[in-house]
Amino acid sequence: MSQWRNGNGTLTVTGPQGGEEAEIPLRIAATYRTRSRGLLGQDGIDGALLITPCGSVHTFGMRFTIDVAYLDRKFNVVAVRTMKPGRLGMPRLRARHVVESEAGAMEKWGLRPGARVRIAPQEGGGRRR
Repeated sequence: MSQWRNGNGTLTVTGPQGGEEAEIPLRIAATYRTRSRGLLGQDGIDGALLITPCGSVHTFGMRFTIDVAYLDRKFNVVAVRTMKPGRLGMPRLRARHVVESEAGAMEKWGLRPGARVRIAPQEGGGRRR
C-alpha cells in the first residue's frame, strides 16, 4: 500500500458513463498537520483540496460554505454534501479520501455519486511508494 505526500496535483473527474472530463487544480493534504488544518482560516480556494486518509470532516472555524465529496479506495465518489460553517459531517464508512472545494464547484465539474476521479500528483509531491 502506498502513502501520500503533501503537494499539488490535478484532479480529473469522469462521469458515471465515462462522459466529459474536467481537470481541476488540486492541493494534497496527507500529513496529520495539513489534514487537521484543511481549509481553516482561508477565505476561499481555487480548485480543490484532497484530504487523505479521511472519512469525515467538520467546518468549525471555516469562513465559507464548502462542497465535500467522499471517495472510496478506488476513487469512486460515494457521497457529495454541501456544508455550511460550524457543522459536523457524518462519517462515511466506505470513505478513504475526501475532496473539498467552494460550494457549487462540484456541481459544475460533474462530481456526483457514481463518478470516478483520478489524481495526478505533480513531481516532488503526491504519492510515495
